[in-house]
Amino acid sequence: MQLKCRFLPQNDGRCGWYELLPPPSASTPLRGEVKADWVVLGAGLAGLAAARRLAELQPNAAIAVVDAKRVGFGAAGRNSGFMVDLPHDLNSHSYTGDQSADRKLIRLNRGAIDFMRAIVQQHSIECDWREQGKLHGAVEGRGVQALETFAKGLSALGEPYRELDAREMKAITGTDFYRAGLHAPGAVLIQPAALVRGLGASLPENVHLYEDSPVREIEIGQPHTLITDLGRLKAPRMVLANNAYAAQFGQLGLKGRLLPVYTYGSLTRPLDAQEQAALGGERSWGLIPADPMGTTVRRMGDGRICIRNCFTYNPSVSTSENRLARVRAIHRRSFERRFPMLPNVELEYTWGGALCLTRNGGTPFGEIAPGVYSAVCQNGLGLTRGTISGKLIAEYALGIESELLDIMLEQPKPQSTPPEPLLGIGVRSTLAWKEWQAGTEL
Repeated sequence: MQLKCRFLPQNDGRCGWYELLPPPSASTPLRGEVKADWVVLGAGLAGLAAARRLAELQPNAAIAVVDAKRVGFGAAGRNSGFMVDLPHDLNSHSYTGDQSADRKLIRLNRGAIDFMRAIVQQHSIECDWREQGKLHGAVEGRGVQALETFAKGLSALGEPYRELDAREMKAITGTDFYRAGLHAPGAVLIQPAALVRGLGASLPENVHLYEDSPVREIEIGQPHTLITDLGRLKAPRMVLANNAYAAQFGQLGLKGRLLPVYTYGSLTRPLDAQEQAALGGERSWGLIPADPMGTTVRRMGDGRICIRNCFTYNPSVSTSENRLARVRAIHRRSFERRFPMLPNVELEYTWGGALCLTRNGGTPFGEIAPGVYSAVCQNGLGLTRGTISGKLIAEYALGIESELLDIMLEQPKPQSTPPEPLLGIGVRSTLAWKEWQAGTEL
């Protein structure tokens, strides 16, 4: 079986999280003929977690990680930086659903946070790790109702939270834009690119990281062979951790089941002292909108503000300068609505990043071909689901049983989608309708 890799990561705008980091040291591309016991395709959260866990469980094995770009440059370093512990269904306005399923998702998410916390502490990874929870903010009556439903769902689950009125929301955020809010204490806020780079820099010694090595072709066999511009890597077992880019692998049953959907972020310059005073509120917080299609906002400890909204269906897993310009204008409008007291604060960076979604929230976790293990598709919850998927796929491949692995194996498999062009028409229409419904929450 031969897999052609036609879609590879692009320079989709200037990601503020990545650009603010110091320049990385020189990369090590894959060159010549290389053999390994395991190869992991993709150095995002799932790939790095899988490689680390494999190395822990098999300290004498040679494990290779291959990525088309630098660690932290891809989707894992382009999200909003929320490690969410609670259910986070983008298709649900209450973010919650079946209680039994929600409790299992919470256990998975908290397993991911525990695993990541231990790594960050052990290796002193500087990623602005903040265990301060997340806000949910509502602007319209529909959003307020969604928060009320969310609160009921959390009560039924026995999860702690605190409801906030408009005055309390302003005391935290500095803006009177929000009519109501809710604080859930379990989420962790991080600088995503810094976290991922730190994970890459602290891999065990038996993991070899090959960056700037786009894989052009994969020969599935015994062993598997990954072909790049400068080399070939052979390994009998492979972990797929390339998320949305796996949607092109029809021979593995992934094409037509995984949906590459883009979302976009912008980051302002740092506020000066006068602007900080004009805004007021607390110096660091993260807010998720009551409507899943609304605007996520973070205020960073360094004085910057991050805006994230807009979803587009991008089957080629890339975006364009024109689209980034349109998104930037939408971000500008969202910023001005929330922070009219900051008229001269520019958006310094704007970027896109690929989510991997499925029609039913399912995931192709497991062995999908002999010696090929899938940890792709995190359904919009990459920081936690990517982390736990990577850790658990390593344990699954080595026959390590656990309660969390049982929960992961219970997750539904991805449903198939209609063929193109019906799929594209349907997804784009649905996204446009949902964004229109979000109203001023956007």
